[in-house]
Amino acid sequence: MTKTLTFGVVHMTVAFTVAYLMTGSVVIGGALALVEPAVNTVAYFFHEKTWDWVRASRRPSEATEPFAA
Repeated sequence: MTKTLTFGVVHMTVAFTVAYLMTGSVVIGGALALVEPAVNTVAYFFHEKTWDWVRASRRPSEATEPFAA
């Protein structure tokens, strides 16, 4: 859990820094530091769902599962 929390802090710090450097605005930097990780979390959820669907739709083969019977 500590690793997850520290990564969240790093993510928000990077988002703030990039937005601030690009715009010079603390307000925009702060807004992006809060909004971007939230949107990214939702996008990641759908990314994982998509990959679950891709994996489920593939037929097992010897190339992908060498020990399948």
